[in-house]
Amino acid sequence: MSPDVTPVLRPALELYLDLHRHPELSGAEARTAARFADRLHRVGFRVLTGIGGHGVVGVLRAGPGPVVLIRAELDGLPVRERTGLPYASTDVVPDPRTGEPVPVMHACGHDAPLACAAGAADLLARDRDWRGTLLVVGQPAEETLTGARAMLSDGLYDRVGVPDVVLAQHTAPLPAGMVAHGTGAVLAGSSALALEIRGRGGHAALPQLTVNPIEVAARVVLGLPGLDPDVSATAGALHAGARGNVVPDVATLELSLRGFSAAALERAEQAVCRLATGSEPPGLTVLARSPVTTVDPDAAEPVRSAHEAAFGPARVATWPGSLATEDVGWFAAAGASLHGGTGIRLAHWMLGSAGRTQWTGAAPNHSSGYAPDPKGTLTTGIAALVLAARAQLAR
Repeated sequence: MSPDVTPVLRPALELYLDLHRHPELSGAEARTAARFADRLHRVGFRVLTGIGGHGVVGVLRAGPGPVVLIRAELDGLPVRERTGLPYASTDVVPDPRTGEPVPVMHACGHDAPLACAAGAADLLARDRDWRGTLLVVGQPAEETLTGARAMLSDGLYDRVGVPDVVLAQHTAPLPAGMVAHGTGAVLAGSSALALEIRGRGGHAALPQLTVNPIEVAARVVLGLPGLDPDVSATAGALHAGARGNVVPDVATLELSLRGFSAAALERAEQAVCRLATGSEPPGLTVLARSPVTTVDPDAAEPVRSAHEAAFGPARVATWPGSLATEDVGWFAAAGASLHGGTGIRLAHWMLGSAGRTQWTGAAPNHSSGYAPDPKGTLTTGIAALVLAARAQLAR
């Protein structure tokens, strides 16, 4: 039976609408973190803030039993919202990297799982028919794939204990009211790279005396489709030059590599460096890495079973795996050295967010038109988290 989320739905919707109007970029989530921390504090959690940046964790203990961590994300993206919604973001904020003003939007839908986590925390605090410890985490900087490791490096588990299981959900352009579960590797691992391509600058009228790093960058981009059969490689940014008649000395190319094995990603990094050689080998900076998101069957199966029993099999789809990437896996990977060498179990599923009018042609995540259906998404998302937590906690 699906839990009745009516008592917590209105405050969760209010939080969602506020977060959607006022998103914040990775590493700058001060207001979002404060709102989330306040909600957890109000419903009885002991709250710690400022972990690994703006990270938040709420702790609720109810006797001996398993330690269960629910994780949601705080950050938005530098995208100008074009949904036309009455609560659309119009905020423009400084880019944490450059200081330049940029529009910001919850284009990946992190505001929905965050509001769902607040609602689930409220409901689980009200009805404590469970035993154990509940940790509810608001993680910063997921979009830059740096926040999970920052929280762990800042002593998250030293402060609140090591969880037995991590639970997480992420919005997807599936019909609101549905969830989707996968097995094994459900999301790709990734490497975010910055290549400093070193050429030899000069006058555009004397190209024979130059090595144009922009042309080298173009060669890299054109070579990405054949880079490695097991890796998807995408160029997202190129920074070079100031005038059309001046060949610059340096170009910086930012890339995203995605694949389902660490070995394939390492091969692709080496291949990129070979392609990017100009007058000398390129400088390679790894901006971030994320592991393959691999669900643990001992954690995931009880959650899927609980979802099917509550929602019905028609509302629980099979997730085929995706080249989308997450850093939630670091929370589980950290357990290899902290949890008797066995690691921490992870259950991760996708949360449908498209309203009925969007079921065909729904704008995907990271699009300026991405517009989750608030009530449908939150009603199911809160229930999904409560069911998942109860499936792991002692009764």
